[in-house]
Amino acid sequence: MFLFGRKKDEDPDTVTDDDIIVVHKPPPNACGGTYATQRKSAPTEIESEDMVSFFAECSFRVCSFSDEISEDERITFISASAEKAAQGTLLVLDKSIGYGSERSRPQCVLIKEDIFPGLVQLVREQQLAKGNGYHSNTAGLPENFGGSVDIRFSSGERIDYSNNQCPIFGIDTAIAIAKVFDTAMQGEKVPLPDVKDIEKIVYDEERENGGFTKATLTLLPDGTGTNAKTSRYEDEKVYESEKPVDAETILKMKQNITNCLLFAWEGLPKREPVISNVSKKLTFLFKDGSELTVHDNCRLPYSISNGFFNIELEMTTKH
Repeated sequence: MFLFGRKKDEDPDTVTDDDIIVVHKPPPNACGGTYATQRKSAPTEIESEDMVSFFAECSFRVCSFSDEISEDERITFISASAEKAAQGTLLVLDKSIGYGSERSRPQCVLIKEDIFPGLVQLVREQQLAKGNGYHSNTAGLPENFGGSVDIRFSSGERIDYSNNQCPIFGIDTAIAIAKVFDTAMQGEKVPLPDVKDIEKIVYDEERENGGFTKATLTLLPDGTGTNAKTSRYEDEKVYESEKPVDAETILKMKQNITNCLLFAWEGLPKREPVISNVSKKLTFLFKDGSELTVHDNCRLPYSISNGFFNIELEMTTKH
């Protein structure tokens, strides 16, 4: 299991045992070891010009840099994601420069520009499909020393590979990815609502067995709030509660919304396959009467994917 990265989603309908070659596996009864596979059908050249999703990350913490690489290009970690949202393209860039650098909060922006034609060119120039279909995982490593790539096209073609032992592409590729994202992030932004204008947050959860949870957090003028929750589980009994929410918690929730750019999640593609029969959504109601709804099953990088859960936790468990 990787320590960072987008949650792995694999469509079981497109994978068969005959398509997978086991390249390496630990001896029987061994503790740990390396398990590596190769998908035979994975293309090493992509014909489609229509990319719909981009994700690439890699660690270079155990690598040395040549003198030809400038100080500001000595990337020790990069994670870059681009997804089509309802109003634009959601870009997430998590990048560390230099040894000993602290991991900073990932940059998240919703831009009007379609970045994908440039990313198609990047994929071809950097030959990002050449490792397609290979996955290697070594158990027991203290951190992920490699990374993963998951790039999708409207044709159904996909570039998908990973290795947690060593970098999966070169520093030149990391620099090229960073330049494309840094440039695109300076483009025209899609205007998003301001968190200070939230009037209510409504959490809805529907479970396959007929159970549900609904919580409504009403924000008050003094900075506090009131959370009213209604739930039903295995039995027919409906449980109701209403609790105050302090101003510090409200502030942290607003910071979470901002840091994870939660308002930009509207219309994002879903993770595939569906790993749960539970449907969850958050609806934000604003002072001007407008509404915005986001779902928890969006295809997102790990660095911001917990934004929904942090709100859910406050509204369904802590309050």
